[in-house]
Amino acid sequence: MGIVSQEAIKQFQALMDRVDEPLKRSFQNVHQGYLVETFGRFLKARDSNVAKAHKMLVDCLNWRVQNDIDNILAKPIVPTELYRGVRDSQLIGLSGYSREGLPVFAIGVGLSTFDKASSHIQINEYRDHVILPSASKKYGKPITTCIKVLDMTGLKLSALSQIKLLTTISTIDDLNYPEKTNTYYIVNAPYIFSTCWKVVKPLLQERTRKKVQVLSGCGRDELLEIMDYASLPHFCEREGSGSSQNSQNEADNCFSLDHHFHQQLYTHIRQQSLMKESVQPIRHGSFHVDVPEAAAERTHIAKTIESEFNKFGNRNGLSESLDGLKINGD
Repeated sequence: MGIVSQEAIKQFQALMDRVDEPLKRSFQNVHQGYLVETFGRFLKARDSNVAKAHKMLVDCLNWRVQNDIDNILAKPIVPTELYRGVRDSQLIGLSGYSREGLPVFAIGVGLSTFDKASSHIQINEYRDHVILPSASKKYGKPITTCIKVLDMTGLKLSALSQIKLLTTISTIDDLNYPEKTNTYYIVNAPYIFSTCWKVVKPLLQERTRKKVQVLSGCGRDELLEIMDYASLPHFCEREGSGSSQNSQNEADNCFSLDHHFHQQLYTHIRQQSLMKESVQPIRHGSFHVDVPEAAAERTHIAKTIESEFNKFGNRNGLSESLDGLKINGD
């Protein structure tokens, strides 16, 4: 994460000592004992400006308190069929760990529709409260970030309206889960991705651009330098494997509800909910979480993409627009 000055940490701590008790309680759930690492993430996201980093953290804590985020892992999306539908629309899973112990999250960008921001937040919370602490214990050191492998299979010019929701999800991550991703690896990029990347790359913040690596083909050889074969996402195991849910055994596909990651996640949420069921009965369905408005620069990004891809479509006789901007994230 880089070196954070002791003076900055002291200033940050002094400011946090003044916040209200509800925010302090929520902050304990955020840092989980790793104060320096947590302060460091927010400082890095605000270029080491203590005042701006403090405001960012306080805004994050207010959002958590107002939306009961600290209890979101006790709110199941039920029945199971509804949760399975969410998983089919958001292709994300944990395929394994790097040799340094970082969780490897696989994301099928090109074939996802991302219709439930609340489910995305649940996975973030599960990562931070279960996956990362477990990895820290296993490897004997603080592990506070993950790796994301983004599969662009199926990326095409379509459904421009998706950009707004993708921008919202990215805004949630940037504002409330900053610096939780070590590297983004882009794999299985079709021809259209090069056009997408030329438009998006200059608009990203420098710290995000530096995290993105576009790998050739399925990225298998490059990824095997940092992880074992068993941790490779299924769409990286061979050329042309892609994100298709039907490409292999469902239990081996980390996007599937039958995969052990989603089974453990679903079981964990149900168990947490049962502990509180006597106080508040489970309500079938999903749940609402207020999401922050996209920052001005993100609105600019979306408008620029729309403009550039409409030009691209007109020049090439295409009527569709970009579907799949997911690299602009935490």
